[in-house]
Amino acid sequence: MALTTKNVIFTSLLVLTTLFGVAIGGTVHKVGDSKGWTMIDVDYEAWASSRTFQVGDSLVFSYNNNFHDVTEVTYNDFHLCDSSKPLVTYNTGSDSISLTKPGVQQFICGVPEHCESGQKLQIHVLPALLGHVAAPVPGTVRSPSSSSSPSPANAPHCWLSLKLT
Repeated sequence: MALTTKNVIFTSLLVLTTLFGVAIGGTVHKVGDSKGWTMIDVDYEAWASSRTFQVGDSLVFSYNNNFHDVTEVTYNDFHLCDSSKPLVTYNTGSDSISLTKPGVQQFICGVPEHCESGQKLQIHVLPALLGHVAAPVPGTVRSPSSSSSPSPANAPHCWLSLKLT
C-alpha cells in the first residue's frame, strides 16, 4: 500500500511539474530584438511574423521613456493609431508584459506620430501547448460502478495516456 501511495504521489508531481513548467518557463520575446522599441528602422510586423507567441510567454519592451511609451489598445484603435483610450499604458523604459490569454493583442507608441511612423505591434497569442503527456498509473484502476475489484496482487498495471491541448 505504501509503495502504491508513493507512486501516485510521484505521478501527480510529475504531471504538475509538466503543467507548471510550461506556464512558468515561457519564452521571453525582446520586442525589436537589439534595436528595441523604437520608430527607427524596425519592421514590427515582420518581427512578429517570425515568432510564435503562446500563453506563458512574455514581451519585453526596451526603450527611452523620455521619447516613447507602450500603449496596449483595441483592434480598432491599433488601426487608427489612437492612444486616447488605452487598455494599459507602460512607461518605465523596460516593460515586461506577460501573455496570459490567447487572442490578438495590439501595442502602439502613444507619442503623437510614432504609431503612424510604424511603431506599432500586433501579435497573435496561441494557447499554451503541452503536447502528449504519458504517465504510468500504478495499481488498480477501478470504475466507480464496479462492485467487485481484483485483488491488488493480481491487478494489471495500466498506462494512462493523456493528450492535453
